Amino acid sequence: MPEVLEIVVRTLFAVVVLFFLTKILGKRQASQLSFFEYITGITIGSIAAYISLDTDKTWHLGLIALGVWVGCSLLIEFLQIKSKKARDFIDFKATVLIKDGKILEENMKKERVSTDELLEELRKKDVFKLADVEFAIMESDGAINVLQKRENMPLTPKDLGIKVAPEKETLAVIMDGEIMDEPLDTLNLSRKWLQTELEKLNLTVKEVFLGQVDSYGELTVDLYADNVKVPQPQDKPQLYALLKKCEADLELFGLSTKNKAAKQMYGNCSEQLQELLQKLKPFIQN
Repeated sequence: MPEVLEIVVRTLFAVVVLFFLTKILGKRQASQLSFFEYITGITIGSIAAYISLDTDKTWHLGLIALGVWVGCSLLIEFLQIKSKKARDFIDFKATVLIKDGKILEENMKKERVSTDELLEELRKKDVFKLADVEFAIMESDGAINVLQKRENMPLTPKDLGIKVAPEKETLAVIMDGEIMDEPLDTLNLSRKWLQTELEKLNLTVKEVFLGQVDSYGELTVDLYADNVKVPQPQDKPQLYALLKKCEADLELFGLSTKNKAAKQMYGNCSEQLQELLQKLKPFIQN
């Protein structure tokens, strides 16, 4: 076999082997890699390059080395999952850099973090004033997480006593102009329902680049034609407006009638509808 062709074959072989070994090792973002996993990744890449380019007859030994490295990595991951002591020994421990709003200089020196680097990391978390920080910790991967003082944290609906509807996963039911049956089945919806919703928007499946349905059954679409504006569904706001009108009508009927029993009935119905609207508001009002 010519040397050039042999290198091409070896390279393709190394790519396939690396692909399957990577699948075995699992998926992690580069920022989530531990120190040992980072070294393992570099070493495995170097061995794969050796398998591709080494022209002597010992290149197959690189496969054995790859297997050993992957085996060691899997063993260490297993130990990390099973033992807290193993995790602390293999990975770096998290280090507190700011506690109760005060910088811990000794921990800064230990982690070799300068004041400028700390301030830079705080700015990445949208914190520009040290006095706003309650707690900051450097994780084992080197990332710095920050907890701001309570008075500086943004308000949430819970802080204001507002009930918000629970949010669930939004699923893609149309992708690249094709209907996805599995997500529709997960949502207990049919193709007929989807076609009906598209007809409301005067669209066909082939015009839709991406279509998603949320947990409340509302369809939103992105079209291939970027200059076309898609009308937003108005069913829920219209329903809310209709219920509010019913509530106002009941109050009006209660005020206009002279019959005490009817006035009481209209008042009770109005109050019940008002309570119902408060419960439904997070779900049907945009």
